[in-house]
Amino acid sequence: MSLHNIKKIQTNSSQVFIGEDVFSVLNEYLRPYQDCKIFVLVDENTLEHCVTKLITQNKILHNAEILEINSGEENKTLEVCYQLWKTLADYKVDRKSLLINLGGGVITDMGGFIASTYKRGVDFINIPTTLLSQIDASVGGKTGVDFEGLKNIIGVFNEPKGVFIYPDFLTTLDKRQMLSGYAEALKHALIKDADYWIELKEGMLSDKENWNDLIETSVNIKNEIVLNDPLEKGERKLLNFGHTIGHAIESFSLENDQNPLCHGEAIAVGMICESYISQKSNKMTKTILHEISDTIKSFYSYYELDESNFHSYIELMKHDKKNENEHINFTLLAKIGKAEFNKEIGVDLILESLSYYNSLNKG
Repeated sequence: MSLHNIKKIQTNSSQVFIGEDVFSVLNEYLRPYQDCKIFVLVDENTLEHCVTKLITQNKILHNAEILEINSGEENKTLEVCYQLWKTLADYKVDRKSLLINLGGGVITDMGGFIASTYKRGVDFINIPTTLLSQIDASVGGKTGVDFEGLKNIIGVFNEPKGVFIYPDFLTTLDKRQMLSGYAEALKHALIKDADYWIELKEGMLSDKENWNDLIETSVNIKNEIVLNDPLEKGERKLLNFGHTIGHAIESFSLENDQNPLCHGEAIAVGMICESYISQKSNKMTKTILHEISDTIKSFYSYYELDESNFHSYIELMKHDKKNENEHINFTLLAKIGKAEFNKEIGVDLILESLSYYNSLNKG
């Protein structure tokens, strides 16, 4: 098996492969399943742009069944899981079967959850096709679905048998989707790697030559944290920077906006707000706050946070999975490249941070 042009990263119980030759490695992974039922979970985008490439590169998949769902966070629900579980039952799927999740964060989150719970677990492989899923959602063993407007509130920890990242799939994405993933790269830099932040500030999306390095750096940062804390008892909470406020804004937008925010767009707002909180309560300097705010503003369009919605955002934050004893818990920055978790913040300062975000776009 050739590993030419492939980077391999070892996770707790699996491997992540990155590069243009990943399908040759995938062939080796599929051999034990060649006499089993194999399913490929897709949405309309990966059905159109990615599934043919996958199947033509892997003979074992020529007889695989394609399961299609509609794209979008609004479809990451138990109702859609129910339909897929029913389909697997109709096919009389046994525990030797394999589910391949070919898509973005919705596909890998939900596909992993479906596989982990069906018959108490069938094997699954992630082939992430968006920048967001390649550097974040497909790595780390988190699976889950949204429930009653709350992000990823139902799910389990379970690692895929392997993750295969083919960077060329990114050529099928528009700029908005690429920027959605870029927000997670910015987060990785802010919490762990000041040098990476300098690179990202310059913009790593415009030149395809940078994509492999971006993916590898982000996956390594996230994997190092997850290796130390797979079940999010401590250090893994660092990955929540920007997400306490960002998830609340994303959930509200999903329920109320005609054109809802992408995940990364909401996290970009959250990172500005939580940087403000970091400056006010966690020793971070104003100079760094302005650098972070200006950098994020340079990549992402302004999203108005209407004051009449502030109370709704706070209520959504109170449901964040990392809260304890009804306190709203944050990960905050001390400086670029260093973050601290389990910081309880009062409602008044959170509201102040939302107003700070709005103030950046006035005048």
